[in-house]
Amino acid sequence: MNKPLISVIIPTHNNSSTIEEAINSILNQTYQNLEIIIVDDNSTDNTYKIVEEIKNERIKLIKSPVDLCRFDKKLNRNINAGYLARNTGFKYVKGEYITFQDADDASLLNRIEVQYELLKKYNASHVCLDWQKFDEKYINKKLDISSYTEMLKSKELYKMSQRSKGLIPKISKALNKLIPFHLKRKRIINKLFFGSLETYPGTGNSPLFKREVIKKVQFRKLKDRIWPSFMGRGADRDFNFQVAETFKNSYTFFIPLYLWRVENQNERYKNI
Repeated sequence: MNKPLISVIIPTHNNSSTIEEAINSILNQTYQNLEIIIVDDNSTDNTYKIVEEIKNERIKLIKSPVDLCRFDKKLNRNINAGYLARNTGFKYVKGEYITFQDADDASLLNRIEVQYELLKKYNASHVCLDWQKFDEKYINKKLDISSYTEMLKSKELYKMSQRSKGLIPKISKALNKLIPFHLKRKRIINKLFFGSLETYPGTGNSPLFKREVIKKVQFRKLKDRIWPSFMGRGADRDFNFQVAETFKNSYTFFIPLYLWRVENQNERYKNI
């Protein structure tokens, strides 16, 4: 194959009902030079067995270490889901580029090819696309992207990363790390730890980026995140803003090639 290898990391936790469809949407991509790293994040259902039974030389199945910080008692919610599994996947990648696929979603068949071609065209370090609501009718289909022209360039995303960064993280990462998250959210003082609360634009869960990115940027525990969500978690938001700030070479293209299992359609694509 004359195109470079792309590593696709699929973290999964109890996704027995959707994992096979998620994997197939990657195996059937128009961009074929892929390795698929399935990271089982301590599933208690038969997810691991389902993946084991898929016979394809491009698939590698590994287990993630147990994450003892997954549940935050103060917030009473799971706040670290997936961050460790993704970092575990990074240890196994062989590709020149890396992307993700969530185990309960899917991708249109030309998602990775389009993402790769845009990354090369703009000589980007990091590219996000956009999502539309999951529908079975889109499985094993491609999207004609010719009418999708809207984008955000690297300077815009860098500026967004700075205005989304709180005052304390700007002054001292060490101090930001010391303050428990449930205190950061308190009225009045939360202004010190949070900038704007805008989300990272596009599909923050499935960027495509150069392998060199992970030498400087990894997914972080909630206490270490500079760009968490206000309710906790926000590992994808933190990762993408971190890349945008570090490399100053990120792009988002509003092309809905990712299929997200959500209740409502993306407002941008209600007429699809």
